Amino acid sequence: MSIGHTLLGLLESGPRHGYELKRAFDETFGHDRPLHYGQVYSTMSRLLKNGLVEVDGIEAGSGPERKRYAITDAGVTDMERWLATPQKPEEYLQSALYTKVVLALLTHRDAGDVLDTQRSEHLRSMRILTDRKRKGDLADQLICDHALFHLEADLRWLEMTAARLDKLREAVAR
Repeated sequence: MSIGHTLLGLLESGPRHGYELKRAFDETFGHDRPLHYGQVYSTMSRLLKNGLVEVDGIEAGSGPERKRYAITDAGVTDMERWLATPQKPEEYLQSALYTKVVLALLTHRDAGDVLDTQRSEHLRSMRILTDRKRKGDLADQLICDHALFHLEADLRWLEMTAARLDKLREAVAR
C-alpha cells in the first residue's frame, strides 16, 4: 500500500493535521497495522517537498506547532494517476511454502508433515478471519474476504502438492 497516496486521498476531503491523518488512516485502513506518527510526518514532509501538499495553516499549542496540510493540484493529479494505474498482481513465485516442502524432501524429512502443519495454520487463520468478518463492518468484511481468498488458494496448493508429493520427491532427488 502506498502510504503517501493514501494520505493524499484522505486530504482530498479537506485539510487536516498530521494526527488527524493518522487517526483517519488507522480507522479506515490500519486495523491490523496502525500507522506510526513518525511515518505520517516523514511522509508528509516528502509530499510537501514534492509539491503534492502544502501547509494550509500552523497553530501554536502547548506542545510543538501543529501544521495543517492540504492537497495541491499536483497532488490531486498524482492521486488520479495512481488510482488509474493497475496494481501489479502478486504472483508468489518465490513461495516459502514451496521452499519448505522441497527442503524437507532434500533433507529426507517428512514433507507431508510440513504440508499438514501448514494446512492447520491456514485453517486456524481462516477461522479467525471468518469470525472477524462476521463481526466487522463492510470495510473489515472486504479486507477479510481478500485475505480468505488468498488463504483458500494456498490451501488448494497444499492439497495439490500433497497429491503430487511422490512425483516431487522423484524430481528433487535427481
